[in-house]
Amino acid sequence: MDSGWIVIASLLPTKLRKRMKEINCKVRGLLEDIVTKREKTMKEGRADDDDDLLGLLLKSNMKEIRESSDQKGMSMEDVIGECKAFNFAGQETTAVLLTWTLILLSKYQKWQDRAREEVLQVFGNNKPDFDGSSRLKIVSMILNEVLRLYPPGLMMMRTVQKTTNLGDIQVRPGVVLFVPTILIHHDPEIWGDDAKEFNPERFSEGVSKATKNKLCFLPFSWGPRNCIGQNFSFTEAKVALTLILQNFSMQLSPSYKHAPIPMLTTHPQYGVPLTLTRIGSLDRI
Repeated sequence: MDSGWIVIASLLPTKLRKRMKEINCKVRGLLEDIVTKREKTMKEGRADDDDDLLGLLLKSNMKEIRESSDQKGMSMEDVIGECKAFNFAGQETTAVLLTWTLILLSKYQKWQDRAREEVLQVFGNNKPDFDGSSRLKIVSMILNEVLRLYPPGLMMMRTVQKTTNLGDIQVRPGVVLFVPTILIHHDPEIWGDDAKEFNPERFSEGVSKATKNKLCFLPFSWGPRNCIGQNFSFTEAKVALTLILQNFSMQLSPSYKHAPIPMLTTHPQYGVPLTLTRIGSLDRI
């Protein structure tokens, strides 16, 4: 099938595409209502929650409009796009990261025990906070290793904007480059003979030491176009994992089938049946 037929096929009004269009319109309408109401309350000085992500974004945008000579800032479409990015960074990638983390900690009980011991040393039975989360070295090692084995995106795509030299290769503008994140993360020449194994110890001295200062760890992309929600997602995963480890021990159900599948992110195809055993009071959650 040539490129022309591929384009035509992509425009066919199938049942799935109609449903996707309906959902997109509904989501856009909901987000537009939220943004419009928040802008109105902020302009009237009635907003008491302008320190969340949306509030900070709109506050910055209003300041940009006031101070710029052409009084232009982000459009409604731009703001809605950022809201979608907030949701993706704060929910989808974090949920998938936690899913694979629970799978691997259930399979490797030694690391589950080490992570729980660290969590209890730092927080005890108290709720986690940001300052304490920054001291969770073993938990960070585990999350980085999970991101290496199961990165949120299997590959990245970048369009070359100007003539660029990659070693001895000259790449012209308009060329689309695909960076196979999953292959880089599993390359034995970079990570060693245990590249396909779960070994958080490789991150014991940080990412730079683990990668030997090479550009080979790309769970959230790299450079000026990296994921804006990287730190947010990582911190959120730390807090959620801390609460889980404080209250439950985990084991994989015998019915679990290991079958990663690429969707928007890397998902377990048949779900994750876990056996959770309560080990503490849930009053603190």
